[in-house]
Amino acid sequence: MKYILVTGGVISGIGKGIIASSVGTILKSCGLHVTAIKIDPYINIDAGTFSPYEHGEVFVLDDGGEVDLDLGNYERFLDIRLTRDNNLTTGKIYQSVISKERKGDYLGKTVQVVPHITDAIQEWVMKQARVSVDDDGIEPEVCIIELGGTVGDIESMPFIEAFRQFQFKVKRENFCNIHVSLIPQPQTTGEQKTKPTQSSVRELRGLGLSPDLIMCRCSTPLETAVKEKISMFCHVEPSQVICVQDVSSIYKVPLLLEEQGVVNYFCRRLNMSVETSPRKMLSKWKEMADRSDRLLEHVTIALVGKYTKLADSYTSVIKALEHSALAINHKLEVKYVDSEDLEGTTLEEEPVKYHEAWQKLCSSQFSPGSPQVLPMLSPGSPQVHLRFSPGSPQVLPRFSPCLRGFMHSPKPLKGKVLGVLVPGGFGVRGTEGKMLAINWARKQNKPYLGVCLGMQLAVCEFARNVLGWEDANSTEFDPQSEHPVVIEMPEHNPGQMGGTMRLGKRRTLFKSDTSVMRKLYASVDFIEERHRHRFEVNPALKEHFVKHGLQFVGQDVQGERMEIIELEDHCYFVGVQYHPEFTSRPIKPSPPYFGLLLAAAGKLQSYLSKGCQLSPRDTYCHSSGDSSPEPEISELKFPASL
Repeated sequence: MKYILVTGGVISGIGKGIIASSVGTILKSCGLHVTAIKIDPYINIDAGTFSPYEHGEVFVLDDGGEVDLDLGNYERFLDIRLTRDNNLTTGKIYQSVISKERKGDYLGKTVQVVPHITDAIQEWVMKQARVSVDDDGIEPEVCIIELGGTVGDIESMPFIEAFRQFQFKVKRENFCNIHVSLIPQPQTTGEQKTKPTQSSVRELRGLGLSPDLIMCRCSTPLETAVKEKISMFCHVEPSQVICVQDVSSIYKVPLLLEEQGVVNYFCRRLNMSVETSPRKMLSKWKEMADRSDRLLEHVTIALVGKYTKLADSYTSVIKALEHSALAINHKLEVKYVDSEDLEGTTLEEEPVKYHEAWQKLCSSQFSPGSPQVLPMLSPGSPQVHLRFSPGSPQVLPRFSPCLRGFMHSPKPLKGKVLGVLVPGGFGVRGTEGKMLAINWARKQNKPYLGVCLGMQLAVCEFARNVLGWEDANSTEFDPQSEHPVVIEMPEHNPGQMGGTMRLGKRRTLFKSDTSVMRKLYASVDFIEERHRHRFEVNPALKEHFVKHGLQFVGQDVQGERMEIIELEDHCYFVGVQYHPEFTSRPIKPSPPYFGLLLAAAGKLQSYLSKGCQLSPRDTYCHSSGDSSPEPEISELKFPASL
C-alpha cells in the first residue's frame, strides 16, 4: 500500500481537495486502484449538523455518511464509492479512544494524545485504506490522504504528529507528502512572492514532515526564477516544485499535473510500476477540458435558495448541472437567486433588492418590446407590467423612482431558455420565496426541478394554488396547518439532530410506464439514489393531487413514501425527494438534472422521441477536432444505479 499525504499551508480553501482528486485521477489512469481519505480536524463527529456557510455543502454517501464536500470531489474525479469512515474527524477519533478507555481496553494506563490518539489515527488510516471502493471489489493500491486546514493550526497537531510517526511505520518507499501552498502576486508589483511558502514549509519540516512535492497555487504560471528560489529555500529539486495555476476548468488540473511529470516522480519515489502507454482515462479528461473551452451556446438556470452567498453551499448541484450542460454541448450559466429576496417583506423593506431578484429570475423572458409581469404579493394588488425596450421609460406604479435606473435597458442574456432549480435545505427562512418561484415556473411553463425540499415545496405550492388549500404547508414550518401536505417521518427522533434523518442509498420504484423520469433513467423498473431528509409528502393526501394532474411516478419499496413527482401538461416540472446530484459524474450526468438542461435548451422532446439518444450535433463530442471520439464520451448511458 502506498500512502500520499496532502497538506496545505498559508490559507485554507487553497484547493487541496481538487489537487488530491487530480493526483488520484492520474494514478488511476495508470491502471492503479486508488482510494481517498479526508481528515477534518474539527471536533464534530461528522458534517451532518453544519450550516452550509461553515464548510460548504454536506455530501451524502451510499451508507448514509454525512461528510465533507471534498469526498464528493473524490467520487466525481475517481468514479468510486466511499463510506463514512473515509471521512475522519477529531470527534470520531476521540469518541473511539474514550469508548475504549471506558471499556478498560487500555488496562489502567493514562490515556494521552501521544501515543493513544496518534495510534488511533494511524490504525484508522491503515484499516480504511484497504477497503475496496471500486465495483470490482479489488483492494486499493494507493491511498490519497488529505489533511484539512493549514499547517500550524492547533487542532491539526495530533494528526501531523501521527503522520510523522506513520512515515517510519510504513517505510519511506511507501509514503510521500505533497504540500500545497499559495504564491501570492500583489497587483501593485505583479511579482510572485515565495515567503509564505517558505514559512509554511519551514513550519511543516519543524513538525517532522518534509514535503516531497510542493504544489504552488498561483494566478499565473510560475516563473523559472521563482521555482528555483522555492527549490533552494525549501530543500527540494526544481522538478519537485509543481505549478498549479488558475485554469478555466477543473478538468484541466489532472492534465496540468501529468504534464509536469508527477506520475514519473511517483514511480521513482514510491517504486511503482505503472503503464507508460497513452492513457485512455486521461484522454477523456482532455476531451472534456477542450470541449468546455469551446462551447458557444449557453443555457441559463436560476438556482433559487437561501445559501446563495457561498457557491460551495451547492457544490454538487452546480457540478451536476455542469455535467449535464457539457453533455448537450452547452455552456452553463447559473443565476443565484436568494429566495428571501422574492418575498413580500423584502418588497416592503428593500424594494430594489426585491425587483433585482425577480428580474434575475424572470430575465429569460425580458426580450425587447414584450411586456413582463412580476407578481405582487399583497392580496388584490395590481400586477406590475415592465416593458424592457431600449430607451423607453419603465412603468413602475407604487414604487420609488430610484428603481427606474437599474431596470432601464437590461443587458442581453446569453442563456437560451431559463430553467428553475430549487435545491434541498432546512428551516423556514426563504421557503415562501421558493414557493413564489415555483409558482412562476409552473404558470409560465418553465422547466423546473425541485430537489428534496424543492419537491416538498412544489407540493405545497400546488396544494395552495391549484387545490385551494390556502394554509397548506409542511409541519416543519407550520405544525398547526389544517392541510399538512408534508409531514415528519414517524421514525425521526426529534430529540437528537445528528444522524437521525433518512440517509443514504434507498430504492425507488417507478409506478408509471410513460413517466418522463423513467425514460430519462433508461426505462428501468427501479433506481437507487441517496437521501437526506426528515420530512415527507403526506401519503394520505396523495389522491387529491393525482386528480388534478400532479402524479407521484416514483415511490419507495413499500409504496408509503413519495419519491418523484411530475406535473401533467408541462414542459418539465419534476420533483425528487432524493439528491441525484451526489451520484452525477462528468461522463454520466444525473438524469433529473440532464432532463432539466435538455428542457431548458429546448431539446427534451426531441431527445425522448429519439429513444433517449442525443444526435451527434447535440453531444459535446461534435466538432471537437477528434475524428475518433471515445464511445464512453459520445454515448451517454444511464444505468439503474449511477
